[in-house]
Amino acid sequence: MIVTLPIHFSTIEQMAFFEGTTTRLLMACAMGGLVGVEREWRHKASGLRTNMLLCMGCALFTVLSVVLAGPETADKSRVASNIVQGIGFLGAGLILHTRSRVLGLTSAATVFVVAAIGMACGAGLYLEAAISTAIVLIALRFVGVMETRAGWKRFPMLYEVRGSNENEMFAAILAVLDREHLRLNIIEQEKLGEQKRITFSLSAGSTRHKQLLAELLASDATDKVVAFDDEEED
Repeated sequence: MIVTLPIHFSTIEQMAFFEGTTTRLLMACAMGGLVGVEREWRHKASGLRTNMLLCMGCALFTVLSVVLAGPETADKSRVASNIVQGIGFLGAGLILHTRSRVLGLTSAATVFVVAAIGMACGAGLYLEAAISTAIVLIALRFVGVMETRAGWKRFPMLYEVRGSNENEMFAAILAVLDREHLRLNIIEQEKLGEQKRITFSLSAGSTRHKQLLAELLASDATDKVVAFDDEEED
C-alpha cells in the first residue's frame, strides 16, 4: 500500500524554492560563522560550527514555515514561532550555576541572538542581519574590554601562591584578603617537596586585582605569586 504525502511540490516549484533559498542559507552560514569565529577564538563551547549550523537551521525553518503553510493558510509563522522556544532550551543548557557565580550567560545570549539573525536571513532581510551581526561582534569583542578597563566589570582570576612556610603563607594571604573584605576560596592546594602551592579564585575589578597581586608579591611569606585568567569566564 502506497501512502501519498499531503505535501507535494512539482519540479518547477522545487527549482524556484532552491533558487530563492540558497542565498538565504548561505547568508545565514556567513553571519553565524562570523559570530562563531569570535566564540571559537575565545575557546567557548558554542564555537564556529555550532553558531553556523544554528543560524542556518533557523533560516531554513523560517523559509519552510512559509512554504509548508501554503497559499491557503493565513498564518505563515507557525513553524518559525517555535524557534524561540527551542533556542530557549538550548541556551538554558549553556548556563551553569556554581556556588559563587553563574557561568554561560553571554554564550546563551549569543545563541539567542544568532537564532534571530538566522531568522532574519531566512526572511530575506540581509541588511538587518548584517547590522545585527556587526552589533553582536562589537558587543562581544569591544564592550567587554571597555568595561574591564573602566573598572565597571568584576571578573574572576586565579591566583597561585607558592611558599616554603605554609602557616606564614596562609597568614599573609588571609591578611591581604581581610583588608579587602574578600573571602578565601581555595580551589587546589599541593605540596611539592619543601614548596607549598595554593590556588584560589577571586572576583574583582581590574584595579583591585592589580592591588591584590602587588600586596601578595610584597609579602615576605610568599616566594612567588602568579595571577591568570579563569578559562571558564564567559
